[in-house]
Amino acid sequence: MTTAHDARATLENAFIGIAGLIGVGKTTLARGLAEHLGLYVHHEPVQDNVYLEDFYADTARHSFAMQVYLLNRRFQQHQEIIWRGQGAVQDRTIYEDGIFARVLVDMGLMAPRDYETYVGLFRNLSNFMCRPTAIVYLHCSPQTCFERIQLRARDFERGITMEYLERLYAAYEAFVVEISRTIPVIRVPWERFGDTEAVVAAITHEVQRAHYLRDVTL
Repeated sequence: MTTAHDARATLENAFIGIAGLIGVGKTTLARGLAEHLGLYVHHEPVQDNVYLEDFYADTARHSFAMQVYLLNRRFQQHQEIIWRGQGAVQDRTIYEDGIFARVLVDMGLMAPRDYETYVGLFRNLSNFMCRPTAIVYLHCSPQTCFERIQLRARDFERGITMEYLERLYAAYEAFVVEISRTIPVIRVPWERFGDTEAVVAAITHEVQRAHYLRDVTL
């Protein structure tokens, strides 16, 4: 059985990204994981996001600005983690931003030319990025995430629809298969949340050998 000491020794310099749908519980796990492992946590830019309310109020108008803003902030986080060289947990990775941009295009909420500009910018930035040690994908149904979003009752999230979450879910399922070809992905069932220690043990066990998508049982 993996102890907290063993986990810290294994992951003391690890860069772990927490991925998943809106409302899945990434922030809760990121905090718990960082505390358990003694790592710094980088939260998703929500409180100081100057585009967030405008984006949900008029998505089509602000989608490109929103995605560029998030890409810039997450690149800054990503590079800071690498430069610090001390390991960290990141609440949503830079690699996931493209999921949201693609879904916005598919829903007619972002112009194709804006998307191509966004993709070109991401590719240029990716030339300067080091890969995370692993990405932990919290797997949960769109319906459950929708219910959690309703429960936390953030004003700016009231416009999130089931259609949007279902499209994101489908895009995430394709994303984890694709990204796992270059970055280890550990898919964790999160329908009813889970135990942080069990997640730590699973990551510790898998992180050295997860060269492709792996499902774990908690």
